[in-house]
Amino acid sequence: MAVAEQGALDIKRGTGQWLVVATGVWDISTVPMLDDTVRKIAPETGSKVRIDMSGIDKMDSAGAWVLFRLRQRLQDHGFDAEIEGIRPEHAGLFGHIIAGHDSPAIEKPKFRPILHMLDHLGRATFEVASEARDMLNFFGAICVAVGHVLVHPRRIKIVPVVSQMQQVGLNALPIIGLLSFLIGIVLAFQGADQLRRFGAEIYTVNLLGVSFLREIGILMTAIIIAGRSGSAFTAQIGTMKVNQEIDAMSALGLSPIQLLVLPRIMALSLALPLLGFYSDILGLVGGAIMSMFVLDISVTRFVEQLNGAVDMWTFWIGIIKAPFFAFVIAMIGCFNGLRVEGSAESVGIMTTKAVVQAIFLVIVLDAGFSILFSYLKI
Repeated sequence: MAVAEQGALDIKRGTGQWLVVATGVWDISTVPMLDDTVRKIAPETGSKVRIDMSGIDKMDSAGAWVLFRLRQRLQDHGFDAEIEGIRPEHAGLFGHIIAGHDSPAIEKPKFRPILHMLDHLGRATFEVASEARDMLNFFGAICVAVGHVLVHPRRIKIVPVVSQMQQVGLNALPIIGLLSFLIGIVLAFQGADQLRRFGAEIYTVNLLGVSFLREIGILMTAIIIAGRSGSAFTAQIGTMKVNQEIDAMSALGLSPIQLLVLPRIMALSLALPLLGFYSDILGLVGGAIMSMFVLDISVTRFVEQLNGAVDMWTFWIGIIKAPFFAFVIAMIGCFNGLRVEGSAESVGIMTTKAVVQAIFLVIVLDAGFSILFSYLKI
């Protein structure tokens, strides 16, 4: 028999049956001493074990857990172990322990791919709608700021506009010129390779002129600017947001839209048509050089054929799109910059999102212009 200060455990061995009698106080103060004895109980194989709790005067959850664990351990080893003689005042506590142990395990939800797809689609749709609403609000704020500037022209600063024109326009000339020149070469080479089968190599000039002046020149320029300058707008304004410079402007009563957004929109709206014209020229130069080497078309013949293939509307159709592309690129870049949450990671996320959104909307806008010009038969 093992005796504790206020509790006891009496083990009576019989033939094929063991009787474990718990008496006294079984609480947090006595259980540590009684637990060693409880752990050492190891009946003979095939024995039946009865745990008598009628002699327990006082019991808390620690004592009830020790006795319940004894019964559970014996049952797990194949013994017929039962608890008997529980007093009414102890039955509720012991019942809670049994219920907590015997409660079924939480079943892992079954993966349903269709429901998962619908859930993902619904969340994405809600996010797109919410972002479109915020962008529409931002567009409205820009319109209000433009109205204030038209009423008070002195509020717009020329120096930031010129500085932004240098960054988005002048500094972009090398990359735009190089890519336009190479794409002109590739387009002339591929066009000549296909038209040679029909003996119509001369129409390579028509293909190059119409496609570059109407679509490729300005569209490629807008995509490059979206990746180069649109992302720069987001990173610049986002960094200012992280450094709380935007909050400081608002606290001083200054409008971030008038100081940061409008100069960038104006600069890009002025620079992109010029960049589109520059891209058209370099693309045609590249096509002319390739035509001279591959098709043996002189520069003079190339210019004559180009003059007969295109008219001024072909050129203006591409240039007319430029301010609209510029506005969309600048607006999205500034919009995402102002949505930065306050960490460097957020700056990177919003910069990536700005590039993707700008390129997507530029292509959608270009498709809309194509439908409009087709409807107007231009």
